[in-house]
Amino acid sequence: MDSGLIVALDLPTAEQAEELASRLDGLDLCFKIGLELYSSAGPDIVRNFTDKGRDVFVDLKLHDIPATVGRATARLAELGASLLTVHSSGGRAMMSAAVDATHKAAGDERLRVLAVTALTSLDQDDLQSIGVDMSIDELVVHRAVLAADSGCDGVVASPHEAGILRKSLPEGFLIVTPGVRPLGHDKGDQKRVMTPAKAKAAGADLIVVGRPIRDAEDARAAAMSIIEDFNA
Repeated sequence: MDSGLIVALDLPTAEQAEELASRLDGLDLCFKIGLELYSSAGPDIVRNFTDKGRDVFVDLKLHDIPATVGRATARLAELGASLLTVHSSGGRAMMSAAVDATHKAAGDERLRVLAVTALTSLDQDDLQSIGVDMSIDELVVHRAVLAADSGCDGVVASPHEAGILRKSLPEGFLIVTPGVRPLGHDKGDQKRVMTPAKAKAAGADLIVVGRPIRDAEDARAAAMSIIEDFNA
């Protein structure tokens, strides 16, 4: 996936997801299946996509005791997806359990585990309200280093933290950034956002974009424009 674009299929049904994906087929990108779509369509939506040769990012942000997350990850690894999220606040043992499960399930062709650091819908006030006595930058770096030490393949963080993360993480460690909006697009419920080009310059390897493509009159043209901007 050289384009660097992950398209978020934030849609309620498998039929709507397939309709949007079919308009983007042939582009070098990945499709993100999150909580809404997975809750509606279940594992079958992942299997259907991977059976068609599509790259899939399963974004479930797993967060539970290590044994439960390990078993869940093993089941997800059987579906053929490329990427999976766990939540870094689950701790070292939980993240390690997810990584170990992918090795046992698929070896070198395993599902890659990404640790979510801090949701892009949160700002400093939100962190303080839930009892986190760190700046966003400090929290994201702390959790990202813990994720790397736990064997994860990368992190999910806003583009605002990508630069400082790139200096703190090992070479080859993926930085995946949601909260990416082309110029002129509404932020929605995201608070820490950047354009595709600025996210790339900050250090992002992959960007996640949903509404600017999903809601576009011409989704394919919108995706191609974002890919061009990101790789310019």
